[in-house]
Amino acid sequence: MTVIGYHASHEQHSPGLLLRAVQRAERIGFDAAMCSDHLAPWLTAQGESGFAWSWIGAALATTSLPMGLVTAPGQRYHPVVAAQALATVEEMFPGRFWAALGSGEALNEHVTGDEWPDKETRDARLIQTAGIIRRLLDGERVDADGLVRVHEARIWSRPASPPPLLAAGISTHTAALAASWADGLITVGADPEGTRGTREAYRAAGGTGPTALQIHLCLAETEEQALAEARDQWAQATAPPELMWDLEQPEDFERHADPTDQKLRGGVIIGTDAVEMADRIAAVAEGFDRVYLHHVGSDQAGFLDRCRSELLPALRRRL
Repeated sequence: MTVIGYHASHEQHSPGLLLRAVQRAERIGFDAAMCSDHLAPWLTAQGESGFAWSWIGAALATTSLPMGLVTAPGQRYHPVVAAQALATVEEMFPGRFWAALGSGEALNEHVTGDEWPDKETRDARLIQTAGIIRRLLDGERVDADGLVRVHEARIWSRPASPPPLLAAGISTHTAALAASWADGLITVGADPEGTRGTREAYRAAGGTGPTALQIHLCLAETEEQALAEARDQWAQATAPPELMWDLEQPEDFERHADPTDQKLRGGVIIGTDAVEMADRIAAVAEGFDRVYLHHVGSDQAGFLDRCRSELLPALRRRL
């Protein structure tokens, strides 16, 4: 049976609101949850970016859901700091926590003042960083002098077993690379062909861990309302894909966004009928072990109400 999870978007909502939302998500029947880890929102209209590591401790302590986050160690987070955070959360909540490691976006990483590397270098840095984190979680004393430097580091408070380290990847290239080091893969998308290609690239390269999918959607009373919400809150999805990782400020995404109805529909599942939306989600999520629903609209409480009465029952019949 496919795990159906709730996605908490720190770029869009205050930490307190998201904490109440994830507690409500458990009460209405979600199986799991995940969150983003941003320093800045994509758009000024989103207007939030709480610290995910503080939040996830509170969320795990006040629910019984398994939960994870997508994070990017290597620049804003030194891998020793990331390993310490991972170890602490897993030690407190054994077996309920995972992290997906990605190569990051300039939006969140430029603040260090370090040069933002090209994609090839970021991929190599991620693989080195993941290796350092694993060694630290295994209790080793680590030195490293590569794309990331580490001097005689150890993690003293460690869990009995390390948490799973998934890879966050969208392209088939990144998914194939992940097979060599990750315990699973999480991707994002609303196109069945694209998500299937990413998942299959991971499997074809030898990846054996669970595969997860985050889906952006907007469920509203009218089509016009759903499009307006997506345009206001998720317009960065219409920026040219080749720029997404290199833009530094929310205002940059706003300048490059082209939020026509057609482009919004390419990145967000938009609709008014929960049963029809369940069909579309199921088509995109086919073959994945977990699917996390991200309602891009502002009203999380209203969305969760419709999940309880309409969307979750329909999805259970399809996944």
